Amino acid sequence: MQQVKNGDKVKVHYHGKLTNGETFDSSEGRDPLEFEVGKGMVIKGFDDGVTGMVVGDKKTVNIPVEDAYGPRNDEMLVEFPKERLPADMQIEEGMPLMMSNETGQQFQVVVVELKEDAVLLDANHPLAGQDLIFDIELVEIVGPKSLIIMP
Repeated sequence: MQQVKNGDKVKVHYHGKLTNGETFDSSEGRDPLEFEVGKGMVIKGFDDGVTGMVVGDKKTVNIPVEDAYGPRNDEMLVEFPKERLPADMQIEEGMPLMMSNETGQQFQVVVVELKEDAVLLDANHPLAGQDLIFDIELVEIVGPKSLIIMP
């Protein structure tokens, strides 16, 4: 049977949990997740977890922080002036906000603290600093990414 290797495009169903058992994501009720193994489309630990599986395999993969979203980084805490927020916006601690950087790329931040003239925002990935557990089922190996050669 064909085993998953780098460069293969695969389809998997998954159930992602924190070490306390809390579910943070699942493909249940949706199409399987499709990605190319080894291309950085998913976290390293997930890529490593599917490598070597064959269609129909199910397994649980424990992914340490380093192979998931990395450790929390205090440099990702940013003070944002309140005057740069819309005047009618009601801000609360714990509230997620979408921001964009100078290149226009959007990312989520969370309001950590309200200060007199600023808002302290946390731009760490929500799962940064967490060990993750994934139950994975390999549904299909679509095949390696193919090149079309035109005559």
